[in-house]
Amino acid sequence: MQWSDLLLFGAVAAAAIGYAEGGLLAREIGSWQTVSWALILAAPLMVALMTMAIVDQPPTGTLSQWAAFAYLGVVSMFLGFFAWYRGLATGPMAQVSQVQLTQPVLSILWAALILREELTWQTIIGGIAVILCAGIAVRTRRGRVRLTHSAEDRAVQSSPVEAMPSTNLP
Repeated sequence: MQWSDLLLFGAVAAAAIGYAEGGLLAREIGSWQTVSWALILAAPLMVALMTMAIVDQPPTGTLSQWAAFAYLGVVSMFLGFFAWYRGLATGPMAQVSQVQLTQPVLSILWAALILREELTWQTIIGGIAVILCAGIAVRTRRGRVRLTHSAEDRAVQSSPVEAMPSTNLP
């Protein structure tokens, strides 16, 4: 194992923790607030890293390249995360996050349809496997949740003590 492997593992772990915590936080303060505060808190480090990168290698690009970069940054990343964290906040987080596993497959499919990228049989089989595994994971979790709730419901119904009505108000 090399240093770069450890860094990659650390990045994956940090992203997983960030998604989970972001989903929980979005339930409390809202999706756009979660994304915005994350960017504000990360800004000092990001500005420092950006400055170091610019000094090392000044950016170049045409006007259309910078426009595409701005679009991807604002629409795809910033505004896209509003919807993503909203989904994490409203749905069962484990099930919603499984949907993201299909994103690379859909990106490859759109690249083939729009940009005429070549699809190999290995890519198609791999994509189908990813979608099937994500679907199985979502259905398995959904089945476990139903079974858990059914067992709890039977226990409450057979209990001699009636459940007290909830006094929590929204």
